[in-house]
Order: sequence, then structure tokens, then C-alpha cells
Amino acid sequence: RMRLYAGIDLHANSHYLGVIDEQNKVLFKHKIANDLRKTLSVLESFRSELRGVVVESTFNWYWLVDGLMDHGYRVHLANPAAIEQYEGLKHSDDERDAIWLANLLRLGILPEGYIYPKPERPVRDLLRKRLQLVRHRTSHILSIQNIVSRSLGIRMRGNEVKGLDEVQVAELFKEEHLFLAVRSSVGVMRYLGEKIQGIEKVVKGRVKLRKEFEKLLTLPGVGQILGLTIMLEVGDIRRFPEVGNYASYCRCVRSTRISNGKPKGEGNRKNGNKYLAWAYVEAAHFAIRDYPEVNRYYHRKAAGTNKVVAIKAVSHKLARASYYIMRDQVEYDPNKLFHY
Repeated sequence: RMRLYAGIDLHANSHYLGVIDEQNKVLFKHKIANDLRKTLSVLESFRSELRGVVVESTFNWYWLVDGLMDHGYRVHLANPAAIEQYEGLKHSDDERDAIWLANLLRLGILPEGYIYPKPERPVRDLLRKRLQLVRHRTSHILSIQNIVSRSLGIRMRGNEVKGLDEVQVAELFKEEHLFLAVRSSVGVMRYLGEKIQGIEKVVKGRVKLRKEFEKLLTLPGVGQILGLTIMLEVGDIRRFPEVGNYASYCRCVRSTRISNGKPKGEGNRKNGNKYLAWAYVEAAHFAIRDYPEVNRYYHRKAAGTNKVVAIKAVSHKLARASYYIMRDQVEYDPNKLFHY
């Protein structure tokens, strides 16, 4: 019985579908509009001999992967950042990319991404929206701090900025345009704060930390919301064989390429999970504020480098510690993380 393999190069409004046999002979290749019914209609004639369908992991893979799996197809999510085309290739297009994906599956060398369980995706995406709003609120806080420092020569802490109201802003800024600028940021900041709290309330009512993730709350800087964020982004910690794999996935590992002892540029710095990277940076800020041993480590690191590098160093340590906490079901041990 012949074995067939399908590859799909997915785009925003269309996808290219290619089907090959076990001898790498192309049996079908065609561009299809993003309509699940059309894709299923094409695949139906190959169903009995199809060993798998590879879908490129793009921003919009949910509908296609879920639809194919719901109809009984064995789906593989390709990790495009880990796939290398032949370097001598002079021409590449959607058709070749689709066939290439199918061929990687045929050869058994397809770098696969994680198909996150469908039921938990909506809550995970809601927490991703929270992180986005937190980032936007932080940008307004920094903007206000800059205006205050530049115009008044005053250093205002983040919590002081969060407590500002329109009366206080009017007392600080008599100049109309500065007052309007700061008042606008304060208004947006307060609005975002309300939306962030609303999301947190909904999430806490919808999901709880699973048993294997409960000990994350012993980690410095990690509270209920960040614990849930980490849990929902990780899914299954066993998919990371080593702590280095997890730290890399969290974008905590420096991206460099070295040949013959000489740097040859940077690797893919954006390969990994940006939401976990942000979560651990957020946890690092809380940990530096509330834990003396973390604060000492941060200032020692900052003295030799700079504050940005020091924050990333703390977030890296927290990410590595959380890996062992999740994998081995142990509590945080400060003597192993921030010892001298």
C-alpha cells in the first residue's frame, strides 16, 4: 500500500497544498483559498493512503489544524524557525515550500512545533492580551516619568505615577500642553489598569493552577496571574528535555553564531515564546523589589554591566529555576539560585 504525505504552506488568505508519495513523486500541487471545505475536498481523495499532513506554524494555524484534526487527519505542526532549506537552492516559492514540508515528513526529519490543546487556548490568549496591555501601560508610565524628569527635574517612581489623578497633574504642570500630554497618558494608564484587572478577574474565575504547577508560587516574583501565564504557555514541561531547551524557548539564551572561535553574527533572536520571555521579565521586576537576595544579585550584575542586562540575568535564573520546579515538583530554594 502506497504511503502519501501532504504539506501545506499557509498564508493569510490562502495556502499551497502539495502531496507526494514515498518516492517523492509529486501527486498534487495547487493554491487553495483559506476555506476548510475546499481543503478537505482535495485531501479526501488521498485520505486512505495519507500518513500525515504538515502545516506550517504561522500566526493563523488554529482553524486549519483544528479542522483537519476534527476530521481525523494526522496533523504535524512544522516549526519554520528550525527548518533549513538547501543552501544551494536558487529558487523558492510556495509550491516548493509545501513539497519541502511533505518531504521532511516523509524522511522523518521534520522539526515539529507543539499543538497546544484547543480547550485551553482561549484563556491562554486572554492572558496574552493582558501582557500586551501591561506593556502598553508601562510605556505610558515611562512617558510620564520622562516628562516629569525633563520638565521638573523630579524623579517619580512607578507607583507614584500610577497614583496620579487629574488634580495632581494640574498642580505639577501649569503649562497647558504639558498638562494635556500627561493627563492623556494618565487617562490611558488608568483605563488600561481597569482592563487588566478585569482580565485577571475573569481568568482567576476560569482556571486554577494545576497540581504540577502549584509550586511555581514559591518562586520570587511569581504570583497567581504570572503562575497561570507560565502554566498556560508551557502546557507540558516534559516537551523540554533539558533546562537549556526551556531557557532558549523563553528567549533567555543569547543568540550567537561562532565559527573557528570567531563570531559570525546572531542567530534567530525571535525564536521562542515572547510571552514567557515577558512573564519572566515581569517576575524579575517583582523579585528585585521584594526579595533581598535577588536585589543584591541584580545590583551586583548591574554594576558590571547595565540594568537591562541585569534584569535579563535575573529573568534567566527565574526561568531555569521554574523548569526544575515544574519538572521535579520541588519548591524554590534560594540557596541554589542566588547564593554567593
